[in-house]
Amino acid sequence: MTQSFEPVECSHDGTAMEGFLARPQGDGPHPTVLMFPGATGSGPSFEAAVRELASAGYAAIGISVYERGADIATPQSAGAYFADLMARPELLRSRVLAWFDTVCALRFVDPERVAAVGYCFGGKCVLELARSGAPVRAVSSFHGLLTTHAPARAGAVGARVAVWTGGRDPYAPRADLDALRSEFDAAGADYSVMEFSQARHAFTDPDHDGIAEGIAYDPVAHRIAWSGTLGLLQVTLAA
Repeated sequence: MTQSFEPVECSHDGTAMEGFLARPQGDGPHPTVLMFPGATGSGPSFEAAVRELASAGYAAIGISVYERGADIATPQSAGAYFADLMARPELLRSRVLAWFDTVCALRFVDPERVAAVGYCFGGKCVLELARSGAPVRAVSSFHGLLTTHAPARAGAVGARVAVWTGGRDPYAPRADLDALRSEFDAAGADYSVMEFSQARHAFTDPDHDGIAEGIAYDPVAHRIAWSGTLGLLQVTLAA
């Protein structure tokens, strides 16, 4: 039987946003994972990952940083919301932090055991969360956008950060990866980078396989990155 989702609401500076939740049985408090999808929003594979985390004992929350009711039915319409937030990076980081604070305040969430996982645009979101200095235990970024308007300050990153990236990803070129390494080294962050030399953008996402040049699903890279993330969560969110 497919587990149904519960709605989760977040408000930031007059903008209402809505996500969805899957969680284990019981009142908790549960270790919790914020899940940030790509620019076009959640799809079947993303929702399957949320359910898998809930089955593993985590409260898993699919996040949207777009306003409630945003028209993301097509890549073109979703792209307008994505471009707006990319052009206003301070707002994007603030919305990510608003979601983190909202989730930590939920009665069934253990605020001391919260992690974040993101895909593509969502991968950028979770890296911004780590850079902000928020008390998130771990961050895992799948084929995320790596640039930032505000590099992490020395000592600010308390999360264990995992970056999974493709060597043939046109949206995360080598220069961006080198800049991220330099940034996190200077900040003293505890991070790891796995580069899959032949993987393209969205390598964990079969729903978007081949939709545009430079985008392709890679089942081997997907399973390695997901298995590594499960291990990261198991260690960092342990009671």
